[in-house]
Amino acid sequence: MLNTLYKKTLGLTATLAVSLAVSTPASAAENLRMSTLGPGTSPYVVMNTFANIINETLPEYSIQVNATGAATRHAVETAADKSQFFMSSPNLHHLMKTETGPFAKAKGVGKQSEKLRAIFNFPMGYFHVATFADSGITEFKDLKDKRVFLGPPGGVAYQTSRMIIEAMTGYKPDEDYKVVSLGWDAAAQSFQDGHIDVYFNPTLPPSPVMSQVVMTNKIRLLGLPLDTSDNSELQAMVQRPGYRLGKIAAGVYGENQVTAGDINTVSVTVGIVTNQDLPEETVYKMTKAFWENIGPRAEQTKMLGNITLENALVDLNLPLHPGAERYYREVGIEVAEELSAR
Repeated sequence: MLNTLYKKTLGLTATLAVSLAVSTPASAAENLRMSTLGPGTSPYVVMNTFANIINETLPEYSIQVNATGAATRHAVETAADKSQFFMSSPNLHHLMKTETGPFAKAKGVGKQSEKLRAIFNFPMGYFHVATFADSGITEFKDLKDKRVFLGPPGGVAYQTSRMIIEAMTGYKPDEDYKVVSLGWDAAAQSFQDGHIDVYFNPTLPPSPVMSQVVMTNKIRLLGLPLDTSDNSELQAMVQRPGYRLGKIAAGVYGENQVTAGDINTVSVTVGIVTNQDLPEETVYKMTKAFWENIGPRAEQTKMLGNITLENALVDLNLPLHPGAERYYREVGIEVAEELSAR
């Protein structure tokens, strides 16, 4: 079964590589770097699509996508202008600005965060907490002594996954369960190969990874209680910037997803962020090109239907880049005073 699944996974990866491969015009005058999460995540799909659109419609630019590492590192690199774009989140920006969480030992990054500017936000998706249906894991307390992938070490997703487990069980990483330390791409493969018992991934359904697994295996998605009002830790989590409770709709993965009904879980907003020094005209043209060309892409890739102009500023807690702000004002979107960098 695993060999068959491995081959099917390779096929999916190859398909994604072809459909999401970034086109690089030979005549590109300016090379730019975009950092995001690995394949199998919704930011990877959205940001590769952004890069493809820019490379195809604006030949004066060439965006190269880096899909390795954690968003925390990407934030520091973009603030230092070593990368021009990265996937951020309202909570990550808050942690960087206040030098807390994964940035607690990175003194000075709070000041560096002032160099970052937003282009748009989009829903990263819902925390999928997946296990194989025959694993014997039916609820969070069954994670005791199991191999669990929380997200790349040091990343915000890792911290959120850890907090979900602790809120539901009190379990501590590497005390009550075994943390699998891998990047997104390697973890997706390892889960499909049966080397991970529980796999966390905050992504938009239908997730490519989950969709591939359920082709040949039954899986179970663990959910949160319908009523979380008596769980102070869960309540504190969803009150963080860009977080809320949401649902993975029943049936989205077909009959091989055995959990009945909608799955209650945590949803997260993320976005594309750049450096303040990128020229206004550059960001204006890119923002315009993206929103004018995303429609046909969404018809081909179902996940992209969740990316809408109407929600581009939802949950933003850092100023827009002047180029992006200019475009949104042109199309009639109201920009709050605190989001304006002018």
